[in-house]
Amino acid sequence: METYTTDDALTTMGFGRFQALVLVYAGIGWVAESMELMLLSFLGPFIREEWNLSPQNESMISSVVFAGMLLGACSWGFVSDKYGRRTGLLLSTIFTSGMGFLSALSPNYLCLVALRFLVGVGVGGSHVFTSWFLEFVPAKNRGTCMIVLSLFWTLGTILEASLAWVVLPVLNWRWLLAFTAIPCFLLLPFFGLTPESPRYLCVQNRMSDATDVLERMASANQSALPPGVLTYHRETNVDHDTLASESECLLPVRAKDCTIDNAKSSEYDSLAALRTLLSHNLLRSTLLLWLVFFSNSFAYYGIVLLTSQLSDANKSCASGVIFGLHQKDTNIYKDTFITSLAEIPGLLLSAVLVDWFGRKASMWSMMFACCAFLGPLVFHENELLTTILLFGARACAMGSFTILCLYAPEVYPSYVRSTGAGIATAIGRVGGVVCPVVAVAMLRGCNQMGALVVFEVVLCFAAVACMFFPVETKGRGMD
Repeated sequence: METYTTDDALTTMGFGRFQALVLVYAGIGWVAESMELMLLSFLGPFIREEWNLSPQNESMISSVVFAGMLLGACSWGFVSDKYGRRTGLLLSTIFTSGMGFLSALSPNYLCLVALRFLVGVGVGGSHVFTSWFLEFVPAKNRGTCMIVLSLFWTLGTILEASLAWVVLPVLNWRWLLAFTAIPCFLLLPFFGLTPESPRYLCVQNRMSDATDVLERMASANQSALPPGVLTYHRETNVDHDTLASESECLLPVRAKDCTIDNAKSSEYDSLAALRTLLSHNLLRSTLLLWLVFFSNSFAYYGIVLLTSQLSDANKSCASGVIFGLHQKDTNIYKDTFITSLAEIPGLLLSAVLVDWFGRKASMWSMMFACCAFLGPLVFHENELLTTILLFGARACAMGSFTILCLYAPEVYPSYVRSTGAGIATAIGRVGGVVCPVVAVAMLRGCNQMGALVVFEVVLCFAAVACMFFPVETKGRGMD
């Protein structure tokens, strides 16, 4: 009897209307996350003025969001691997939108910090959108599709900068919090239309359900499934040291179809998944991914914060005036809006590089380029040059981060893919927790050189780590 795998089916059907709808849904999820994170560029100074906060307490508002994302990234990854991608998407979306609206009603600083932490927990599930979407995409289209998905992130940053520009001078920060939560809420009415990942269904030995999803996909794309019966080959015995040929499978598999017992599929609880990620075969990839996610998150979110803090720091340190952001000062909104636009050329550049040079070379080259743009900012520069350099740095940081988010799900097998990508994302959130201490606290201490040197060192370590990734995933199947 003829058989085919999920990769065979996706390759035969190609990218079509079905995947485009999945892309839009996942993209709105990315818009929601990017808006919640860009919000941090504007929120702190206004709350500091209203409640007379110290710089440390102001930085805490950003740090607790990333701390929540650290917890959420691990939790939602496990939920989506254990109970389904759709379950992870639904719960994280409800959590993010609900806590986002409630935080706009915070009566005091402690309540706001607690609610923003919970928003971070919800936003930590955004990587599930990535894994879910990529599991519907043929191997040859993954690089391009990830770039297109990342355009939604950029759209979110531009929307938030525009929203802050309009709302804050007229209303106040509470309205900005409420408006920022709307995109996440818009996902809920359409949840019933979202399909479960056929790869996840195969891992759970639900072959008939997986076939139904693939048939719906074939019908929407006006194509046909390969002849035969759907089977699933469980990924095992990965040895990255022996992966040299570009034509080899991403993760070598043993010829074993979906007659696997349900008990076998369900044994991957959180501890078992972690043991798999730290097994001999995946240890090197896992540890390097953790390092690069930490460094890239530290750099990207640090650059976002630098956009709103660097000019203010230069003026305040030169004049001795106490730091402050007043509602009539629109330069910060203009600078943030301009540097947000930098993500578009960054994505276009990564789209060219990712399938030309491969994942690894694209990442380390863009990280070194980011270092080059940040270098001159070690010294005080005029406002125009500062904006130009931050524009280039953010373009490179966004490009490398996008490719990293593509690379991580490609490395891991289906049964730990979301958990693996989730833990790596969670490690990245640690970088997000730490970066306000550098980008805000050191700048407020008039130590611009020290802050920028830290960014340079972190990016160089990440770039070198990318060179040592054991496998290039360009063109490889996900099963």
